[in-house]
Amino acid sequence: MFSRTENFRTFVRFYPVVTALIAINLFLWIFFLLPVPALTLIRYLVVGYNAGVANGEWWRLLTPIFLHAGFSHLFFNSVSLILFAPALERLMGKIRFLSIYLLAGILANIATFLIEPLQYSHVGASGAIFGLFGVFLYMSIYRKDLMDQASSQIAVTILAISLIMTFINANINVVAHLAGFGAGFALAPLFLKKRRSFVHQTFYDQPHKRKFQMRRLERKHIFWAVLVVLILFGLLTRF
Repeated sequence: MFSRTENFRTFVRFYPVVTALIAINLFLWIFFLLPVPALTLIRYLVVGYNAGVANGEWWRLLTPIFLHAGFSHLFFNSVSLILFAPALERLMGKIRFLSIYLLAGILANIATFLIEPLQYSHVGASGAIFGLFGVFLYMSIYRKDLMDQASSQIAVTILAISLIMTFINANINVVAHLAGFGAGFALAPLFLKKRRSFVHQTFYDQPHKRKFQMRRLERKHIFWAVLVVLILFGLLTRF
């Protein structure tokens, strides 16, 4: 469910929403790096800033989802999207996936506004990404027909590591992470209603079943190790 075997063109064709989200994040990061003085003001107007929201600048609840504090922040959020988002876009469909992603991010930013002080500012897609983690946890508990056991174990493991690192790293917006996760978990039953099984629509239905299973078993431990190390490193270095 989380193993990516597509080439670039296939990935873009199969997962256009995930591709668009990553492209927008990358474009805005590069755009605001340009040495144009006016861009500093524009960026200030779109970052998450609680005092601005209090003054009626409600767009700040949405725009921070597409902004990042640095390259490592952007890179590891993009890696998280590449690893975890395609399965949900395929399972839910484009509109449902985009809706729950944005709703989780917005609700995470609303929670940040309500809990953090007025001078608090923030950027990043982490609240929305944690919303996806919330969806996966919901499926692991209540919709096991939508996930195979190995994917469920991976999702729960990564979620546990992510939650631990949320409290260890001082530069992380803890409120957004927890609120985004809670929003994804709470919204999942609405967006997964009448969804058909993801597990049964796999290569297991193909004639080369045995060969695929053997390769899958050989890659299992390597995939687990690489995935956990990658996410751990990303969580340790993100802003």
